[in-house]
Amino acid sequence: MGESDKVMGLDEVVRKFVRNGNHIAFGGFTLNRMPVALIYEIIRQGVKGLHVYGHSPGFGVDILIGSGSVRAIELAYEADEGFGRVGPRFRKAVERNEIVWEDYSNFGMTLRFLAGAMGVSFLPTKTMLGSDMVSREGFSREFRESDPKIASKKLEVIECPFTGEKVVALPAINPDVAVIHAQVADADGNVRIYGQAFADDIIAKSADRVIVTCEKLVDSDELRKFPEQNALPGFLVDAVVPVEFGAHPTSCARYYDYDPEFLRMYHSLAKDDGSFADFLEKYVLGVEDHDEYLRKVGTAKLESLRASFEVGYNPELKRV
Repeated sequence: MGESDKVMGLDEVVRKFVRNGNHIAFGGFTLNRMPVALIYEIIRQGVKGLHVYGHSPGFGVDILIGSGSVRAIELAYEADEGFGRVGPRFRKAVERNEIVWEDYSNFGMTLRFLAGAMGVSFLPTKTMLGSDMVSREGFSREFRESDPKIASKKLEVIECPFTGEKVVALPAINPDVAVIHAQVADADGNVRIYGQAFADDIIAKSADRVIVTCEKLVDSDELRKFPEQNALPGFLVDAVVPVEFGAHPTSCARYYDYDPEFLRMYHSLAKDDGSFADFLEKYVLGVEDHDEYLRKVGTAKLESLRASFEVGYNPELKRV
């Protein structure tokens, strides 16, 4: 693949890199930089049977679960902070046994991605010791044996060979695809993230393929200024998708804040099957592409979310 071939649209990148049954990891953190535009496109293209990973995904993964695209998920937490304690479609899917799931701590999930990025099979830690996360598994043995990418067990409490202390061995994650939303990238796949990066760089390094959606495609010379601020080098990235407001209704630091009104609407509607289906039809399945979605949300609304470049968020935004 030539460097210039990395720049794609949402439709093309999903068709090329996302398959039924893929193990897929999403960057972002609850209300921050979720790759929502690409998730919408996955739903529109009818991809099914996904095995999802994330430390604390929010809105995007919740709607992906609600669409019926997810078979299994491994995570620490799935919600939109102040808008709901648990994602409404995630909750319903678990209660109805429509998906299988397994939980770790935030640090535990990050260490699992780090092990995958390092090319080792596990990493030891003391996190989760003393909690039910150590004693309870979410996946059955039959489910684990159904896919070689699934760890043979959730974790293992072992004795440190140096101190004799108990530590938790956490299995590595190596997704087929990682999807990250960033502020800027160039055509070669070099990526800069403003604000909290969370574990996005580690998630990307753990995956076989990396898709980056970004607010703005910039010239490489711009990223050569202060190169220490760049999160990912081009050789790690397989595709770059410029898509403005690609994280809406979550935030993208320095570009726009999260959309409280939209999130409140979603959490209200998503509790009911019928109203969730209406939401899905109006904003995802019933629109041709991301541009039509933005028109549905409205230019005035989107402009009202614009963030201060200096502080990263919109200090005038009414959040309650």
